Amino acid sequence: MDIVAASKHIDREWTGSILPTLEQYIRIPNKSALFDPSWEANGHMQRAARLLVDWSRARPIAGLRVELLHLPGRTPLIVAEVAGSAPGTVLLYGHFDKQPEFTGWEAGLDPWTPVVRDGRLYGRGGADDGYAIFSSLLAIEALQAQKIPHARCVILIEGSEESGSIDLPAYVDQLGARLGAPDLVICLDAECGNYQQFWLTTSLRGNLVGTLSVDMLTEGVHSGMATGIAASPIRILRGLIDRIENVNSGDLMLEDLYVRTPPARIAEARAAAEVLGAGVAAKMPFVPGARAVSNDPTELLLNSTWKPTLTVTGAEGLPSLGNAGNVLLPRVAVKLSLRLPPTLDAAIAAARIKAVLEATPPYGARVNFEVGSALGGWNAEALAPWLAAAVESASQAFFGRPALAMGTGGSIPFIGMLGERYPGTQFLVTGVLGPNSNAHGPNEYLDLATVRRVTGCVSGVLEAHAQR
Repeated sequence: MDIVAASKHIDREWTGSILPTLEQYIRIPNKSALFDPSWEANGHMQRAARLLVDWSRARPIAGLRVELLHLPGRTPLIVAEVAGSAPGTVLLYGHFDKQPEFTGWEAGLDPWTPVVRDGRLYGRGGADDGYAIFSSLLAIEALQAQKIPHARCVILIEGSEESGSIDLPAYVDQLGARLGAPDLVICLDAECGNYQQFWLTTSLRGNLVGTLSVDMLTEGVHSGMATGIAASPIRILRGLIDRIENVNSGDLMLEDLYVRTPPARIAEARAAAEVLGAGVAAKMPFVPGARAVSNDPTELLLNSTWKPTLTVTGAEGLPSLGNAGNVLLPRVAVKLSLRLPPTLDAAIAAARIKAVLEATPPYGARVNFEVGSALGGWNAEALAPWLAAAVESASQAFFGRPALAMGTGGSIPFIGMLGERYPGTQFLVTGVLGPNSNAHGPNEYLDLATVRRVTGCVSGVLEAHAQR
């Protein structure tokens, strides 16, 4: 590959064609089904899918066929297939559904209003994961522009990843033999430790989400009359959470939620920590005076990729401060999100957590932990020599620095599902979610220089795959 020519091609298309289309995509509030139960009636998901399909069909890629599949009652799936000029099949993956708005966006920024500032495209879904279909097709296009062979490529862009990929298995089953048996899977929905190198994700944590509720009274009662007689459901809730989490350290209390971290992953974390240093903690938007749970960047990386953790992501039953009268609340509920080590069985973890939380309710209160989803993690097999060499070569070519690898604290359900379906398949999991890009939160942005370089790296890997 002529790296200079490929970079110019990618830069030109990103500036002239992709960026304007991605800005249109950001304007569409196509929240995932979990956050918009009326998604089908609202039509945003279908509108976003059609936008991406129309752009894709217009690309000058030989052998390209683009379809929009829509099973009844399920979010759409975009399938783009490019005939190959070399043996094998490469499956490229991304998603186009979005997280909800969240609060705290800076002045001048909005989740549904694209803003380009300092080389970054702000808005919900640009980095997570609207760019994926553009980068996937452009990487193939850049190869064809230089008449460089590539394998058959199948691109899947799903509409339910942010809801746990609930609809994807039905589509994979429907596609069946058409998918073939890919010998390489490229996922463009992961993190990068910085914006100066090509990063690989080698593991993903599982995710257990559920609602913990405590019912103590049938209705609220004047706090002067009730306290001292009835226990506060908040106090009971605090005690229940203390059963599974150490309030001082944040460590989870159940030993069977831990696994042995593989030595190779520890070595990767140390190598990444040497490069990132204080940046591991500095990417967090701490308030003045706050600090990370450790000063050791290696420990922080392992904490966030292989250690089980708990956070409360929502609450119900608490009046707003302005409406909080002197009342003993009858009921409270919180949503718990537990991140699980990559190799832990999520179903076993869910059953264990439920049993511990619901056992012997204090004061006979009605306690329930309703599991919403229990998704397993993923731990990659070692890279084949050709792929390891291709990754390093691509990073040097497009970033001018060596590639690095580390685990990711989040979950991508599709990867675990494919890992089980296609054992032995090589996985290249990468992405553009670097420091402060803040997917799911306020001020999400896509670093435009990084996404162009990552696109080039994907081209380099596809070339190497065809020559392996």
